[in-house]
Parts: sequence; C-alpha cells; structure tokens
Amino acid sequence: MKENSGMIYDDAKKCVDEVISYIGKDICYAMTLALGKPVHFINELYSRAKKDPEIKLKIITALSLEIPKGNSELERRLMQPIVDRVFAGVPEFEYMIDFRAGTLPKNVEVFEFYSKAGTYLNNPVAQQHHLSSHYTHVVRDALALGTNVFGELIGYKEINGKTMYSMACNPDICLETVRLMSEMRANGQKIVIVGEANKKMPFMYGDAVVEAETYDMILQGPQFDYELFCPPKDSVALADHMIGINVSPLIKDGGTIQVGIGALGDAIVSGLIMRNEHNALYQEILEKAGIKKRYKELIARWGDTGTFEKGLYGSSEMFVDAFMQMYKSKILKRKVFESIPLMKLINAGKLAADNIPPDIIDQLIEIKALHRKLKAKDFAFLTEFGILKQGLSYENYTIIDGETCYSADMNDEKNRLEIRKLLGKELLKGTVILGAFFLGPKAFYQALNDMSEEERQLFAMSAVEKVNQLYGGEELRTLQRKDARFINTGMVASVFGAIASDQLENGQVVSGIGGQYNFVAMGHVLPDARIIIMIKSTKGSGQNLKSNIVFSYGHCSIPKHMRDIIVTEYGIADIRSKPEKQVIAEMINIADSRFQKQLVAQAKKAGKLPLDYEIPEEYRNNTPQKIHALLKPYQSHGLFPQFPFGTDLTEIDIALAGALKGMKGLAKGNRLKLAKGMLAELFRPTPKSVQHYLDRMKLAHPSSINEKIMRKIVVFALRNANVISASAPRPINVSSQVKG
Repeated sequence: MKENSGMIYDDAKKCVDEVISYIGKDICYAMTLALGKPVHFINELYSRAKKDPEIKLKIITALSLEIPKGNSELERRLMQPIVDRVFAGVPEFEYMIDFRAGTLPKNVEVFEFYSKAGTYLNNPVAQQHHLSSHYTHVVRDALALGTNVFGELIGYKEINGKTMYSMACNPDICLETVRLMSEMRANGQKIVIVGEANKKMPFMYGDAVVEAETYDMILQGPQFDYELFCPPKDSVALADHMIGINVSPLIKDGGTIQVGIGALGDAIVSGLIMRNEHNALYQEILEKAGIKKRYKELIARWGDTGTFEKGLYGSSEMFVDAFMQMYKSKILKRKVFESIPLMKLINAGKLAADNIPPDIIDQLIEIKALHRKLKAKDFAFLTEFGILKQGLSYENYTIIDGETCYSADMNDEKNRLEIRKLLGKELLKGTVILGAFFLGPKAFYQALNDMSEEERQLFAMSAVEKVNQLYGGEELRTLQRKDARFINTGMVASVFGAIASDQLENGQVVSGIGGQYNFVAMGHVLPDARIIIMIKSTKGSGQNLKSNIVFSYGHCSIPKHMRDIIVTEYGIADIRSKPEKQVIAEMINIADSRFQKQLVAQAKKAGKLPLDYEIPEEYRNNTPQKIHALLKPYQSHGLFPQFPFGTDLTEIDIALAGALKGMKGLAKGNRLKLAKGMLAELFRPTPKSVQHYLDRMKLAHPSSINEKIMRKIVVFALRNANVISASAPRPINVSSQVKG
C-alpha cells in the first residue's frame, strides 16, 4: 500500500475494508501498550472478526487500559460515579470487554507482554497467551509471531504550513516497528501501518515527530478526538512515604533519575520535593529515622541530602506525572544535549546550559570538536545549539552578521576574539527528560497541552531501544546519564538479593518484566549508576500477613548476581560487591521484625550465617507502629498526605474506598473480627455521621433486604476504618507539601 501512503480516512469501516482487501483474512495485528492504542480502528477490526469467522485475528499488545467496573454490587456503587466523572468520553476496547467475559470468538486470540499487576491471576487464557519479553525485545517477538498490521494513536499539528504527526505518548516500540516493517515491505511482504490521529493528544517532540507518509492510512477527524484514558492517582500510605524518604538521600544532585507510576513513584518524588523545598524538616526526619547515621558512608559516596542546585535529568521508559511534579518544583532541570563534545564540557564543569563562556570556541577546538578553520558543518553545529546567535549565515569560510563579515579562520587569535561578539547567551535544544511512553491523570495531559511548543520540547520522547539501553550511542548516553539512579519495584526479594517482580512462584504471571531488566543491566554498565529496587516489607494482614523478604523464592526476575540496592520502609540494603553473609545480614536488617528471627534461623541452618550471629539492636524494631510514630505527627504540617499531588477523587470517594479495602483485608486476614463486627453492627442504630456516605452509595433509604445488608456493611467498614465520626467531607484537588 506504500504507493498511497499517508492517505487520510474519516471512516474506520472503510479503513478496515481496505486492510482486509489488501492483507487478506489472516491478520496478525500489533499495537503498543497503554495509551497509544487506536481505539476506533481496533474496535472496528475486532467487530469484523466477530462477524466473520473466516477472519483469523491475532492481537499482540500490552496493558490494555480498562475503565474500572467493580466486581461486586458495593464496588460498582462506589465506582460508577467516579467512572462517570473521570472517564466521561473515554472509549472502551470491545475486545477487552469480551475477553473479561470469556466470550472472545474462537477466531480471535489476544497476546499481551505486560498487564496491570494482578488483573490476570487465575485467568487461564491470559496466562497461556502471555508473552514473556523484555521491552527492548518486544518488536522482534511480535514480528516473529507474524505481525502484518500495526496501528497506533498519534497526535498532529501544523508546522510551517504542513501537517506533521507525533507518536506522542508511545514512540516506545512504534519507531522500531515502523522501521522494521518498512524493511519487510521492501522485501516483498504485505504490511499495513495505521495511525489514528487525536487532536487531544499532546504533540511531543524528540524522535517522536514523523511525516504523514510514515503511515499507509491515517484516521483523522472530529470523531477521533475522543478523551484520553486518564487513570486516577494511587493513594500513598505512610509506609510508602517511608520508602520514598529512604530512597531520597540516594539521589545525587546533578544526576539522572528513573521512576515509575503509582504510589511508590509519587512517594519518592514527594520526598525529593521535601528535600528541595523544606530541607530543614527533611534533615530533621532523616535524623529521627536514623538514616543519616546508619547510611552515612553510602550517602556520602553515592547520594546527597541538600537541595537541587544543578537539578536532575530524567531517563525513564515511562514519563509519568511524578516527573511533571519534579519539573514544576525545579528539580527536573538538568538539560542534556545530543552532542558528545557539549556533554563532555558540561560534565567537566566548563560549560553550562544557561551560560556560554567567551572561550567556548577555543574549548571546542581543543577537544577536536571543531576544525581550526570553521567549515560549513562546524557553523551548522554552532548555530544549531545556540553557541552562535541566530540570524547568522556562512559562505566561503566567512560568517556574516548583517553587513558585517567575520573570518572563520580560528588559527588567527584576532579572529577567535572577534567571533566572541557572535556568541549566543544560552544553549539551545536541551532536554530535561527522555521518555518512551507516557500515561497519567487528566491534569498531566492538560499540563503538557498548556505548554508552549518551546517548553514542551524539553520533554523528549523516543524508542525503548534508545531509552532503555546504551547500544548504538554508548558514549553520548553515558555522558547524558551521569550519576543515574534507576528506581524500580519488586514484589519479593530473597535474602540473597534476587528479585521477583513479574511472576509468582507457581508460574502465574502478575504483570510482565517490562523494561526492568534493561535498566538493571544498564545500571551495572554505567560507572556511576546505582539500581534501587523498592520492596514493601510485607503483604496481607492478620493471619495472612507474609514477609516479602524471604529466604528463597521459586521465581526470579533479577538474579542475585545483579543485586545492587534494595529499599523497604525499614531501611536500605547496599548489597552490591559484598559477600553472602553480609548481604543476608543487610537484607534481614530491612525486613519486618516479625519475620527476622525466622530468616536468621533459615540462614544459619543453610550455613549462610555464623551460628553466633545476632541482629543488631537498632534493627530489631522494624514495625508499622514505629513508622506511624515517626511520620504521623508531620501530617499536621501538610507532609506525607495520602495524595501528594492531588486526585480526581473526592474525600467521600477516598474514605469509602479505604474502608471497603479494609473490609477485604479483614475477610482475608481476620474473619473472626469481621464476623463479630458485622454481628454487632446488625443491632446498632445507624449514626447520623454516615449519612453523606450512604447517600453517595445510594443506600440512605434501602428498599430491599440486600440493600439493608449492604448498608450495614458500609457502616461497619467505616467504623472499622475509624472514619465513622468524620465531619462532612469536601472535594479535594491538590495537596500542598507543607501548609503555609
């Protein structure tokens, strides 16, 4: 179809007609993860396959975003007003509705290489169709499965009188896929590449900008300008905040950071903002927590506790709202440039992004970045990055500024001094982050769309083959990613430092490996980088409470020989380049104290710890109560809020969600307390203070026995969560870090 590339369609049905006519009825359709899926195109393609059993459709993708529904009547009553408010105008994937219902037709298969954590547990079809693939290997694996149609959601705008397109939220695998599928076409294979253009999609720069001819077909028109999927923020518990505090002094000013989506990502950034904007309070908390004393040498060598004068650069496969919050707080501000010579000078402290020194030409000549007699390509380099001011021209070794000419022969000292008159004031084309895909709440998309084009160009987007590894640009990427801290999350860690993050030991996939291994491998290659894996010390509650620090586990995502730094709410285990007994001791030091004795006994039995080993006294009080006592008092100052960067939820939503989640915990961990509590609730009058919650759940005036029971469940859940006497709640938006 290349001869008709870049054709604009306003009808998804006609577009699918042409795809089937050209490709045939054996279609292997791939699309990227999360936000970058062309909803109308895939819905129409899937609809055809449902109607025509002769069509064989394979869908290869990841993280198919779903509007939450709720599994029970109570959950649906809780979720529906949130869905109506937050997800209004967001279209759904028809194939996912049928997939969840178990009604996919036999001629359709769905393969995912990553999914929302835990959503496919005990789903045999999803488990059997999971593709275990590193993010940087996904394109290879999708093409090996026979991909012949590829589609993505894109943004567009007019630039210099021409409509240009942006892979925007997902150049991650799209750039590589388009390149390789174009090679397949050149070798005689039939392939189709489809773009679905949405005006609401932020137009992103970096490597994401492409021309219409990149696509065979582009769906474009008002009907495709639907609302973007916008997941609300996760709540951040005190234990999450403590993990963020423990991570925060490991981040060096002037370095590089990667963080992910969710509560722990927000907790880290909340801690960094506190460090930057309220450093005295931050230092006080570090002292009280014993962090500065325990990890003095580690922080001195690898971290920092001061404010961010130089700032950080973001290098992260996922560009999330946490980065936007760092940018707003003037933490994400270290600019990097696509130039080895410039990065060498910047890293050596001889050049700053906002200050071009008078001798910059001399410095560049000295490191052989320029010819002594400046050529046209030298002039292009100097003007591209703003070293020479804009509006100049070059001709025959002469630089022209209006009517004044300057010799480009830098062998003459006089010419080198004269050319200083033409220097710019600051470097151009710098970026503060390189991301591969983005996803976030409405406010995140709005912030991007509200930026000027110049400001948005600070946020570069590219492929995971560039973001997640060094290959193909080792020298430049090493210079750009100095003092990198690659921060990721795991589910379980062994005392030997091995991490399980994507799968249970029974083989069931929880999510997928994503790009975690890529960043771990890169972190061990970069000379000044560290990998920080965050682990919540326990899971479950009551009788089902279990340690996430274990002696051994039946699955491994990151092996022990690639261990580095592991952080829980109880501290930091610096376990790189250390012998086993020291690694085990440090891991036990950050475990919940309710499980420490068992871990020590297992290690001694296996001969991995000396028989006379004892846990140091200062690590024997790792309890939730200790964290609560440390952090809770600071909440009156506005620190450690449940939603550090605001939420789309109301206080009623938050209270009800927390209360019902607590009920689930009781059902799993303390059924006796649940039974006694519910029995007592049946004979209690309904307190007036819960009226607004019951109104919200449409249970203020129950009309059936079932509704009366649900009403009692809600009241008990609120009582169990200690919110029963709360005053009438109000909507909330953005929480400040510290009250004025």
